[in-house]
Amino acid sequence: MTKFTDWLGIDIPIIQAPMAGAAASAMVVAVSNAGGLGSIGCATLSPEALRTELQAIRAGTRRPFNVNFFCHTPPPMDAERERTWRAALAPYHRQYGIDPDKIPAGPGRAPFSAEAADLLEDIKPAVVSFHFGLPPAALLARVKAMGAKTFCSATTVAEAIWLEAQGIDVIIAQGVEAGGHRGMFLTDDLTTQIGTFALLPQIVKAVKVPVVAAGGIADARGVAAALSMGAAAAQVGTAYLLCPEATITPIHRAALKSDAARHTALTNLFTGRPARGIVNRVMRELGPMSSAAPAFPLATSAIVPLRAKAEAEGSGDFTPLWSGQNATGCKEIPAAQLTRELATAL
Repeated sequence: MTKFTDWLGIDIPIIQAPMAGAAASAMVVAVSNAGGLGSIGCATLSPEALRTELQAIRAGTRRPFNVNFFCHTPPPMDAERERTWRAALAPYHRQYGIDPDKIPAGPGRAPFSAEAADLLEDIKPAVVSFHFGLPPAALLARVKAMGAKTFCSATTVAEAIWLEAQGIDVIIAQGVEAGGHRGMFLTDDLTTQIGTFALLPQIVKAVKVPVVAAGGIADARGVAAALSMGAAAAQVGTAYLLCPEATITPIHRAALKSDAARHTALTNLFTGRPARGIVNRVMRELGPMSSAAPAFPLATSAIVPLRAKAEAEGSGDFTPLWSGQNATGCKEIPAAQLTRELATAL
């Protein structure tokens, strides 16, 4: 064991990325029991669903696991921007016979809250991690008081330095290759986003806390390379998406196994915030980045009915097919087996 794994109480320096909506308790249990750090993304879970998942994880493993939350500030509704967005989607709504006036406007992701903290105090997870910055100081203090180690994503050196100043225990250096949402929070300038193996050594040099490498790491060689450049561990997401424990749709699985997975892009069409996914019809025709999309997470509501209609026909034209730039490590094997394989070059 390394000093970091010993401190964390895990056997191998592999962290399964949280991937809200794509991995639930079964994945977490499998990875943690295999010696890595299983993670659950909680942004799409209601308080009741979160309680159920946490209880299932605790029933399935006594090993450490990670509970991840978004820390965005919900924006006010902007009626004019919502009209602009629905106008951009109008041809698709007409194609599927969807009445846009009957689509409710509303949030699609919830930030970390006092209610979530209440649940964590009952379960006491080993790690609580954050994306899009940090929660208010009082909530962060509650997390620390329950004895959890705190992790947070940084996409730039400036973000890493800021996080260290706030007392975060571990920084996740999220390279631009990573699938899903960018964790950026000090800027919305996408030109600041750089690759994992350019970002990692800069953050390692700039801070004193442990740094985890994330983005584009898909196999044992990638894990070994990250550790050789100063990472304390590697966080892997996309490679787990074909495991039987993953909760993605058959359409998403098929896309990951196809040549389409070679072409990903950052897009704000599905939620209003940049996230990397496999390029599909709506990304090609509207973006992938569009100024019409409402602020995160308000873009979600108008596109959800399109996704449902298209998926009913077997199409992923309006589905967020989250994936990193390197899907070559995706394997249809149990998550526990993949976790162990990722550590074979160490």
